Amino acid sequence: MLIFWKLRCILFINICNISNFYKETSHGKKTGYICRYCGIYTLFKNNDFKIFQSLTLENQEKISRALDELGYKKNKLAKVLANGKSEFVGIIVPNLYLHYYSEMLTQLLATYANYHYKFLIFMSDKGAAEEENYIDELLAYQIEGLIVLSHTLSSEKLASYHIPIVAIERESMHISSVTSDNYMGALQATSLLIRDKCDILIHINVDVPKYVPAYDRIRAFEDICTEHNIPYELSLNVSGDSYNDLFSQMKVIFNNIDEKYPDKKKGVFLANDTYANMFLNLVIQKYGCLPDSYEIVGFDNSPIANEAIIPITTIGQQIDVIARTAMDLLVKQMDNRKQRKPEPDLAPTHKKIAPVLIRRETTS
Repeated sequence: MLIFWKLRCILFINICNISNFYKETSHGKKTGYICRYCGIYTLFKNNDFKIFQSLTLENQEKISRALDELGYKKNKLAKVLANGKSEFVGIIVPNLYLHYYSEMLTQLLATYANYHYKFLIFMSDKGAAEEENYIDELLAYQIEGLIVLSHTLSSEKLASYHIPIVAIERESMHISSVTSDNYMGALQATSLLIRDKCDILIHINVDVPKYVPAYDRIRAFEDICTEHNIPYELSLNVSGDSYNDLFSQMKVIFNNIDEKYPDKKKGVFLANDTYANMFLNLVIQKYGCLPDSYEIVGFDNSPIANEAIIPITTIGQQIDVIARTAMDLLVKQMDNRKQRKPEPDLAPTHKKIAPVLIRRETTS
């Protein structure tokens, strides 16, 4: 019975946004219960905490003044216990050494200004078991929604958790998603290199599965080269678990290209700005500059593209727009769950954001 009474007292304190029953005031005196301080303690002797909702305006003002006088701070954790809403959103990213993911994370965190959701973030690149453990951990913190950028778990598996979920730039048959128009972006990059009269076009990427949105970059590159009868090469063997691993692989790829096409103007379209910056650095290391025999285009418009030793032409993904759109979709799902009679799980919504060609100094 004592435990029950204490729990009911805690609920009252939550309603008042009080962090503790007791606190040292600025005068160094220990205060008692806040309601006793206000002179309204007897209202709660009958254990009916619903009565707080019908307090007179005068008593509500007393409580507000008492909170200010006693220097109490809001206790967000107590609020979670009171209403069951954590205001937490989980994010799972595969890594942060690719500049796209770090910039996307920055933009997602910036949405706090509009939505006031806090974020719990895990980096998952060690397999399904690890990612499932991370999701279980997030659920233990009562996250209200989840944003997934990793490719580890299928969208069918993610949907089985029955929580609001939005995917960014990954397979998403069973969950809502936001992606760039990858086909349009690759079309812009490839067309630019063709207009600049490159003799051979090369696309450097990982071996992307066909069901992943980014595969459209490979598909568009091949389609445009074939349509214009331009010689091309696909280099889809990039892999690695760290920046150093990727750089070592890129060095091998660069040396092969440089030896294979010594007298040709090479137009190199890379899957992201991190790869593009690596490739540019390798060219400069060998030649001391970016010679006329090379043109380079990246993808993402992450900060590294503009900060590179020679600013890199790139396809801007409008990462800030993608982040805001993802949060919009997620908040709609979360708000629906908060309704007294929430609608049944809605069909997944898929948004595609148009990319923008940003010409800098690595193309003519």
